[in-house]
Amino acid sequence: MGRRGQTLISLALAVLIFVGINIFADNLLTAARLDLTENGSFTVSQGTKAIIAKLPEPVTLKFYYSKHAAAEFAATAAYAKRVRDLLGEYVSLSHGKIILQEIDPEPFTPEEDEASAAGLTAAPTQSGEQVYFGLVGSNSIDAKELIPYFTAEREPYLEYDLSSLLYRLSNPKKPVVALITALPLTQGQPPAILSALREEYQVNNLAADFTAIPAGTNLLFIAHPPALNPAQLSAVGDFMAKGGRALVLVDPMSEIAQASGGPATSDLGGLLARWGFGFDAGELVLDHDLAQRVAAGNDPRMPSMAYPLWVHLTGANFDRRDPITANLQSLNLASVGALSPTPAAGGKFEPLITSSDAAALVPRARIQANPDPAKLIAMVPPKGHKYTIAARVGAVVVIADSDLLDDRFWVRISNQLGQSIAQPFADNGGLVLNAVENLTGSGDLIALRTRTNTDRPFTVVRAMQADAEAKFRETAEALQARLTAAQQQVQQLSQGGPSSPNNKGGNAVSLTAAQQADITRLRQEMAQTRSQLREVQRNLRADIDALGSELAFLNIAAMPLLVMGFAIVLAIIRRRRAAAPSRVTR
Repeated sequence: MGRRGQTLISLALAVLIFVGINIFADNLLTAARLDLTENGSFTVSQGTKAIIAKLPEPVTLKFYYSKHAAAEFAATAAYAKRVRDLLGEYVSLSHGKIILQEIDPEPFTPEEDEASAAGLTAAPTQSGEQVYFGLVGSNSIDAKELIPYFTAEREPYLEYDLSSLLYRLSNPKKPVVALITALPLTQGQPPAILSALREEYQVNNLAADFTAIPAGTNLLFIAHPPALNPAQLSAVGDFMAKGGRALVLVDPMSEIAQASGGPATSDLGGLLARWGFGFDAGELVLDHDLAQRVAAGNDPRMPSMAYPLWVHLTGANFDRRDPITANLQSLNLASVGALSPTPAAGGKFEPLITSSDAAALVPRARIQANPDPAKLIAMVPPKGHKYTIAARVGAVVVIADSDLLDDRFWVRISNQLGQSIAQPFADNGGLVLNAVENLTGSGDLIALRTRTNTDRPFTVVRAMQADAEAKFRETAEALQARLTAAQQQVQQLSQGGPSSPNNKGGNAVSLTAAQQADITRLRQEMAQTRSQLREVQRNLRADIDALGSELAFLNIAAMPLLVMGFAIVLAIIRRRRAAAPSRVTR
């Protein structure tokens, strides 16, 4: 065979090998992926696998997507591919229990009529076409659940939304939750947490004059209750004594309740102590290290300040062994109280959420008399104590805060295509839903609720800000006192002094040479004090700016320099090897 024939055969073999490798990769490696996210955002969770494994009967999922109309929208097309891929994984895990149908509802077709009749929402385009991008799930007992439209804002929560839909299909009978509250949860637009609860549970709001807990109640949700009379306390106690379960939110100073004219404080009489929880409704926790930052007023030099009455909690503050808090990433709470064990706990008091160890327990009256953030932060000693904010004793979970239900602390609500879209930036909703699900006996959705919260607080920066503010406040107050005193002295000298005979009637006076010299000296001191104040304010952010510069250098310059250094070292090694004399072995 000639050289030309060998070349042609080699090329043909190369093409065959290339095609074979691609077919092999397409069939066997398409599901292979490497998830480097901290919380495994692109890996199907164990909760999802458990929900799929527990499907009692086959489920049909109809995925409606307008391929032609959405083709010009790259983001929508990419999101649709992710939805399709994830649904494919669900089908693979189900071993035949999930039947997936992909439907393209083109205009003026029976498929479009079917999508509209199912309750899906269409997004209009500039060309006048409609884009359907939703999911309908059904089973043999005519139960139906749907996602009207896969909005971009809910993309981080895709797995939770899909698994929640499957969970509702396989559990059509919702557990019953009895709600006792003095909060305006059922008036007007309900908060996002209550709306989420109603999707998965039958929530019955007990009347203010209730005398018994309705039969069939699976869980008692007591959220900042009104003052209960003895008969009502007895009814609650009887429910718990018969094996009931309860999630209780009490508060020493509920901001959401006060805003609606409700009671500022709440407790449950002696019931909490009988269940093992100590709680003083007259004291609040102030936390130096976990203080949220709030607008400080009109001073542009201090746009925000640490507000220790509002706390931002992260992983170090949660019990990672308990399923209720194991997967929480962050919480935003306001005006929280503290819990402690009573003898009735019998050693079963389990803290779920705690403050930092730079916290103090302060009487409510003192806080109300000094609401300024600077005064509140000064009430916290440098080395405080760690306090329990939420705890469990058996079948009862108590949280010493009700403001966690307020949307403004954890979620942004927007309205798109007639849908109310919730975008959480903290896990307040996850905490409540996790507790309810755990107490009602299920836990498959718990791990899914909080894994997509992308909050990554700058804890080092926050600590630096708090320390800088403490130093700034102490120095600034001393300098301001000096400046005020100097201004007063100048004013007195300019008027001849408060007791000077030259100051009668407030008329202009002629000053002595000594008084003029004193005024000149004081004005020089005032100028120096103002300069020192400006210097303190500049130093307030010096360490933070330096940290920012270091991070910028690491991100922008350090990695390229590291790669260049590696390339240079590699080149030197190769050159030395090439220059080394070769050895011939005989």
